[in-house]
Amino acid sequence: MAATLRDVAALAGVSIKTVSNVVHDFEHIRPATRTRVRAAIDQLGYKPNISARSLRSGRTGVIGLALPELSLSYFAELADAIIQAAERRGASVLIEQTGGDRDREIQLLSSPHRQFTDGLIFSPLGMGNEDASYLAVDFPLVLLGERIFHGPTDHVTMRNVEAATVATRHLLASGRKRIAVIGAHEDEVIGSAGLRLRGYREAVAEAGMAFDPALIGYTTLWHRANGATAMRELLASGVEFDAVFALNDTLALGAMRVLQESGRRIPLDVAVVGFDDLDESSYCLPALSTINPGRDEIADTAVRILLERISGAAADAPPQEIEAGFRLVQRESTDLADGAAPRA
Repeated sequence: MAATLRDVAALAGVSIKTVSNVVHDFEHIRPATRTRVRAAIDQLGYKPNISARSLRSGRTGVIGLALPELSLSYFAELADAIIQAAERRGASVLIEQTGGDRDREIQLLSSPHRQFTDGLIFSPLGMGNEDASYLAVDFPLVLLGERIFHGPTDHVTMRNVEAATVATRHLLASGRKRIAVIGAHEDEVIGSAGLRLRGYREAVAEAGMAFDPALIGYTTLWHRANGATAMRELLASGVEFDAVFALNDTLALGAMRVLQESGRRIPLDVAVVGFDDLDESSYCLPALSTINPGRDEIADTAVRILLERISGAAADAPPQEIEAGFRLVQRESTDLADGAAPRA
C-alpha cells in the first residue's frame, strides 16, 4: 500500500501536522526536524494524495503558470524549474502562453481557466506599471519579471541593475575599453532591457568613461535572429568595440555567430558576456560567460509563496517584493588564455 502522512509521521517521530508543513515547505520548522521528515518521505516513497486533498479542502492541487513565450529558452527553463518546485510540494502546474500581448495578459487574469487552478504565477511582458490595478484579483497571485513594481501582489524578481553592473565591470577589468550593448529597447526605463542598460551605464560611469550612444544596439525581441541583426548593424556602422554585453544569452548567441563570420576572434578580438545562464550557453563554442540571475531561486520562492497564500498560512501578510541572488559565470568568451592581452 502507498505510504501515508501517518506513516511518515510515525517513522520521523513527529506529528502529522508537522509532516504536512514540511511537504508544503512552510517556514518556522527546525532544520533538524525538516531533515528527519524529508528522510522519512524518501525512505517510504510518500507521494501526496492530491485528489483526496482537493476533496477535503475544495482546492485542486494545481497552480497556473502564465509566461510570454516558451520558445525562448529562458522561459522554458524557468517553467521547468517551477514545475520541479511545485512537484516537490505535491502540486501540479498548468502552463499558459500569452505571447507577451497586453490584452491577452489582462484577459488571462479574469479567464474562466482560473477555476481550474488554486493560484497563479504570472510573468507579464506587455503590461506595465500603469496596469498594476489589474493585479488586484480575488485569487492568490505571484508576479514575476520586471514590468510592474510595487503592485498589490507578491513579486519575485532579479537584481537586473546590479547584475548588469557586475557583467560590465568584468569586461572592463579584463582591459576592454569599448563595450557595445546588444538588446536595448528604445526609451525603456522599467523592464529588463531598461534596467540592464542602466546597470551598464553605471559601471561605465564608475570607470570614469563617457557613455557612447553609438555602442548601443537596439532590438525589439530577444531572439537569436535579433542578436545577429543588431550585431550586423553595429559592424556596418563602423563603430569600434572590443567587447559586447548582450542583455540575454539568446541575443549573445546570435551576435557571436555574426562576429565569428566576420573573422573576429572571441575573446581575443571581442569579449562577450550574456545574461541568464542558459544551459546551452555552457556548450556553445566558445562557452559563453554570463550572469546567473537566480532562476532556480526565483522559481522555488514563487511556488513557496503562492502555496502559502493558497493554504491561508500567509493570507493576511502584506505583499512581498523579493529579489533573487545572482552570480557572474566566467567562461571562454571572456577568458584570455595564457595572459594574452586583447588586440588593440
